[in-house]
Amino acid sequence: MDKETIRDIIDWDTANWWRAIDYLDKNALVNQHKNECLELGAARGGLSLWLALKGNSVLCTDLKNPESIAAKIHNKYECSANINYAALDATDIPFKDKFDIITFKSILGGISQNNRNEYKAKTLNQIHAALKPGGMLLFTENLSATGLHRFLRSRYGTPGWNYLKIAEIEELFSAFKSIKYTTTGFFGCFGRNEKQRIFLGRMDGLLEFIIPKRNRYILSGIATK
Repeated sequence: MDKETIRDIIDWDTANWWRAIDYLDKNALVNQHKNECLELGAARGGLSLWLALKGNSVLCTDLKNPESIAAKIHNKYECSANINYAALDATDIPFKDKFDIITFKSILGGISQNNRNEYKAKTLNQIHAALKPGGMLLFTENLSATGLHRFLRSRYGTPGWNYLKIAEIEELFSAFKSIKYTTTGFFGCFGRNEKQRIFLGRMDGLLEFIIPKRNRYILSGIATK
């Protein structure tokens, strides 16, 4: 996929987050047939674009209807016919057994901010209920990573953000039949602008084999109902 499309899908620290999406691409087979999909916390609708470009039908959602922002990018790629828009709260999804695929990128920390951990579980239980039997949650999420990450985020990051911990995964995803995941990224999130983040993200790609999985800052996972 070309750099401009990757940038429109990912938007931030594209080198690292694209590796996370590439893991989903290679392991979830999202272009085998026309899936009915839901993106949560869409913002600019990057993951809706990713799925729509593969021929899937997508409902692109956020707390406020994202159409005014996201449709501009979707129109650019002439895939708007595959995408609808709506306001939707990820902790209160009004669908049951409806979607083949549900996807999100970095929303659990915001939903559960200020250590409201119960909202992580509530969101994942709502997603589980909205998936068809055998449906998949394809997600990427910020991890708490190392003490250095936590310190710098406390100084420069979003106040109160509740980063996901590796140790939480087994319990949070216990309702799903299976969960498999990988981690990526270490230095990329320290860049002060996207040019720096791209450079550091590429360095992450070269050095990833020596960085322990528990120390990386992005989780990329596939949970199957």
